[in-house]
Amino acid sequence: MLPVLGYWKTRTLAQHIRLLLVYTDTAFKDKYHHVGPEPDYDKSDWYSVKYKMGLDFPNLPYYIDDNVKLTQSTAILRYIGRKNNMCGRTEEERVRLDILLSQTMDFAEEFWKVFYYNLERRDVYLLKELPVKLWDFSNFLGDRKWFVSNQDITVADFFIYELLDHHVYIKPTILDNYKNIQMFMQRFRELPRIKEYLASPDCLRGPVFNIYSQYEVEQRK
Repeated sequence: MLPVLGYWKTRTLAQHIRLLLVYTDTAFKDKYHHVGPEPDYDKSDWYSVKYKMGLDFPNLPYYIDDNVKLTQSTAILRYIGRKNNMCGRTEEERVRLDILLSQTMDFAEEFWKVFYYNLERRDVYLLKELPVKLWDFSNFLGDRKWFVSNQDITVADFFIYELLDHHVYIKPTILDNYKNIQMFMQRFRELPRIKEYLASPDCLRGPVFNIYSQYEVEQRK
C-alpha cells in the first residue's frame, strides 16, 4: 500500500513534504480533506475521522507509511529524510539543519498569522518585518549551494524553499534584493524531478492558504 499524505487541499503545511516525496521518487497518495463553503467552513470531512486513525497526536498534516503514523510536518520531513540520507552527514550539518527547521517554522507561523487572521498587518509585515528576516536567512545561506550543506540538499531546504515561494506567490518581487536566495530558489526549481513536477498537472499550485483565511476571502471579493 502506498504511503498517504493527508492535508487540506492547500499548500500551507504540506507542499514541502510533497516536494520531498517527489524528489526522493517516493510513490504516495495525496488525501485531501475538504472544507465546506462560507460562512460555516464545515470541517467535518476531517473531524469525522480525526480520532479514528490511530494517530498519537491527531492533526494535519499526517503521513501514514505501513505501520508508521506521523503528524507534525517537521517530524514527517525528518522521517522521509532519514530514509533517504537527507538529514545532514556531519554534526555541523545536523546542527545547521536543526537550527534552520526551527527558524523556518517560527518564520512560517508569523507569516501565516498575518495572512490567515491579521491581514491588516500585511504592509507592516511585508515592508518592515520581512526584510529583517530575509537578511538573516541570506546571511545563513551565504555562498553555499544549499542552506545546510554546500554539497547535499537536505530536508530543511524543502521547507525554506516552499515558504519563500509562498511569499513570492503573494509578492513576486519580494526576493529582488537577495541574490543568493534567488539563486537557491532557481537551483531548487531546476532539480530534474522538481522541475518535472512543478510543470505537471499533479502539482498543487494554489491556494497557499485555506479558503477561510483572510487573504483568500479577500481574493474572492
